[in-house]
Amino acid sequence: MNKISMRFLVSNDDGINARGINTLATMLRELGDVVIFAPNRDRSGASNSLTLDRPIRVDQIGDDAYSVHGTPTDCVHLAVTGVLDYEPDMVISGINDAANLGDDVLYSGTVAAAIEGRYLGLPAIAVSIVMDSCKDSHRKRDYKAVAHYLRRLIEHLENNPLPKDTILNVNVPNLPVDEIKGFKVTRLGNRHKAENALPITDPRGSTMYWIGPAGPEADAGDGTDFHAVKNGYVSVTPLQIDMTRHDFMGDLNRWLDQL
Repeated sequence: MNKISMRFLVSNDDGINARGINTLATMLRELGDVVIFAPNRDRSGASNSLTLDRPIRVDQIGDDAYSVHGTPTDCVHLAVTGVLDYEPDMVISGINDAANLGDDVLYSGTVAAAIEGRYLGLPAIAVSIVMDSCKDSHRKRDYKAVAHYLRRLIEHLENNPLPKDTILNVNVPNLPVDEIKGFKVTRLGNRHKAENALPITDPRGSTMYWIGPAGPEADAGDGTDFHAVKNGYVSVTPLQIDMTRHDFMGDLNRWLDQL
């Protein structure tokens, strides 16, 4: 298949050496030109944080790969606003090595990198693999299956662009290509509150804490991203940057009038 005329900026939150991002870059090179800007280490959970208290080191480690001593958002921001001498056509973040479903998008560095791309005016996709969608929990991650379905989306996007305020959050079940049932448009589900923080004691006797695991699924019924991947579909959720609760503005005005 001939290359499509696109230049891809690739990032993630698992770090420059993650298997997922390298699988993604390999697939995208079959479609167009690729440049990787990824954190120098795992920055999972970094959300949309920008590094503003110090300069950020960017190490070029190949002709088309940069290791950034910062967050996923830093990576995309620096690439687009100064390091590259051209503007990419699309930002793709992933392949994250675990799900980004429901509330996960609030914390995910993978999703944040895509959001930053959209903030800067570029089409953007975040893509993740969902491990617990597989009956065999010990099955190895099949990043090639993820790349297969992502490729179909990208090829369709080239000639059928989405609205400029839309980010796609894509979650692919960890199944063989021929066992995935196709795409399903979904909304974000949500989880119960997170489990309690886990205290541990350091060698000097001081208490430290691990952040507790994410809560179990709460809203995970038909139509949600949780439900789609559990039933063997690729979940495609449209996200938007505007977080304003427009339907509550009238009620809020009336509430303020009571002051």
